[in-house]
Amino acid sequence: MRILYLSFYFEPDLSAGSFRNTSLAKELAKQCVKDCNIDIITSKPNRYSSFKVEALSKEEVENITVHRIDLPSHKNGMFDQVHSFREYFVKTLKITNNVKYDLVFASSSRLFTAYLGLVIARKQSIPLYLDIRDIFVDTMDDVLKSKLVKTAVLPFLKVIEKRTFSYATHINLISEGFKSYFEKYKKTNFSFFTNGIDDVFLNNNNISSRNGSGVMTITYAGNIGEGQGLHKIVPQAAAKLGDNYKFRIIGDGGAKNVLNEEIDKLGVANVELTPPVSREELLEIYRDSDFLFLHLNDYDAFKKVLPSKIFELATYDKPIIAGVGGYANKFISENVSNTILFNPCDVAAMVSGLQNYNYVNEKRECFISKFSRANINRDMAKSILNYL
Repeated sequence: MRILYLSFYFEPDLSAGSFRNTSLAKELAKQCVKDCNIDIITSKPNRYSSFKVEALSKEEVENITVHRIDLPSHKNGMFDQVHSFREYFVKTLKITNNVKYDLVFASSSRLFTAYLGLVIARKQSIPLYLDIRDIFVDTMDDVLKSKLVKTAVLPFLKVIEKRTFSYATHINLISEGFKSYFEKYKKTNFSFFTNGIDDVFLNNNNISSRNGSGVMTITYAGNIGEGQGLHKIVPQAAAKLGDNYKFRIIGDGGAKNVLNEEIDKLGVANVELTPPVSREELLEIYRDSDFLFLHLNDYDAFKKVLPSKIFELATYDKPIIAGVGGYANKFISENVSNTILFNPCDVAAMVSGLQNYNYVNEKRECFISKFSRANINRDMAKSILNYL
C-alpha cells in the first residue's frame, strides 16, 4: 500500500503547517503496517525569505520518502505565492505521474494543495482525505480590496472549492468554527482534529522567574501578514502604553513594511522588529518575555478560525494577550486561563486590559493534557488509515 501525503510546508520550514504535518506524518508512518509506504511531497523551506535553511531534495527514512521541491525565491507577495505554488503543482504531478497510490492525503490552508490532491485522486480513482486549515475563499473575499479582482477571482475559486470538497471522501476541519460553512457537502465524512501542542513545548510549564517588574516585554512571533493585522494594533498600543512596555515582534511577511511604516508614522521607540528565528531560539525568547501576544485582523473569515499559535503560547505560564474574534475568542475564554482577551484591532481594549491587569504566572496543566499533539495525531492517523 502507498499513501501520497501532500503538504506545501514540512520540516525544516517554519510555519504552523510544517509543524502540524511533520509530526502527523511521523505518527502515520508509525501506525502503518509493514508494507505501507508514505510519499511526502512538499517544498524546500520558503515560508520566509529572511530565513534560510538547507534541506535535502529527497530523503528516505524507513517507510517515508520526502520529496522537497525547490521553489523560486519570493517575498510573500500574492503573485509570488501564486508563482511558487504553480511550480509545486506542476512538479508534484511529474513526480507522481507513474506511481500508483491507494490514498491521497492533503493538508491545505490555501485550497490549491487540496485541489492538487483532487487531481491526483480522481485520476487514480482513489479516496481523498483532506485536512483543511483555513477557508481560502472566505479569506480572499476579505483580503482582496479590488472589486474588479474579486469579480475575476472569487467565482473561479468557488468552482475549485466545490469540485474539491464534493469529491473528498473525508474532510478534517481544524476549527469547529468551520462547521457551518461545510454543511452543504452532505456526502463527505467530517472530523475535527485541531492543532495541538508539540512535544518541544511540553517542558515549558514551570513557574517562571519573571514577575512583570520593570519594563514589560510583550512578544509576538510568527507571520506578519494582512491576516495578522499587527500594523493596526501594535504601533498604536505601543504609543499609548509608553516606555513601561516593549513590543518584540519576531517574524516576516507581506505586511512587515506596512507595520514599519506605522511605527515610523507614530514615532514609537518601544517596538523591536527582528527576523524569524529557529524554534530552539524562540523557546528561550518566550521564557524571557512577560506577555505572549496573538492577534488576527478584523475580517469575517477569521471569526471561524482557530489559530495554531494558541496551542504554542498556552504551554507557558505567561499571561496571553489575544485580540481575536468569533470561534477563537470563544475557545480561548473556555479553555485558556490567565488571558487579556479583546476583539481584533481594539487598541483601547488592549491598552485598558494591560493597565488593569494584576500580573501573575499560572500553569495551564489541564489545557496541556487535553491538547497534546501526540494524542491528537494518534487519533487522526487512525482515521486516515481507515480509508486504505
